[in-house]
Amino acid sequence: MLNKEIHIAIIEDDTEIRNGITEYLGSLPLTSSVWCAGSVELFFDLLPEHPLTNIVLTDIGLPGRSGIEGIKMIKQSIKNCDVIMLTVFNDEDKIFKSLCAGASGYLLKNTSLVHIGEAVEVIANGGSYMSPAIARKVITYFNPKPKHKEELTPKEKQIVQALIDGLSYKMIADRLMITIDGVRYHIKNIYAKLEVNSKGEVISKSIKNNLF
Repeated sequence: MLNKEIHIAIIEDDTEIRNGITEYLGSLPLTSSVWCAGSVELFFDLLPEHPLTNIVLTDIGLPGRSGIEGIKMIKQSIKNCDVIMLTVFNDEDKIFKSLCAGASGYLLKNTSLVHIGEAVEVIANGGSYMSPAIARKVITYFNPKPKHKEELTPKEKQIVQALIDGLSYKMIADRLMITIDGVRYHIKNIYAKLEVNSKGEVISKSIKNNLF
């Protein structure tokens, strides 16, 4: 059940697409009015004739100002207006610029008219709506990426074993026939790979994770 009347504006420079969406949305019982413009500039020229506009569907690639530029202008000019992007662009840069600018939805142009109508209804009721491919990109972006953990080299494992055996840096250097600076260099790398900050943590983590 809708909480408000829906007055839609469509900003699209392709005449065929613009007319098709306008006709379809205008035929739905949920919409009170639908009008269109071929650019952001023309939208603002015509806006005084449509003061009740509360949802705008806009392309990104438009003559003059882009749809992304238009988002902030629209939201500053029309109180409580939702903007839905309807575009061919599915790259992360445009998706996140649109969402950061205040878009409430992001649809690809291969979205069916039925799903465009569904998006309008969901957003009119306070929700948000994205094409499945766009939603996946957003989820993937915000999901923590697994860290690639480097394995200890044979030499680093020898040094860890020497630490477990209680050897000093000098004794480790003598055992492995390297310099003390070489020992320090390897230990620095061991700390980074094991994500620790002390010899005690190296020993504890090595034993716990059975690194040998």
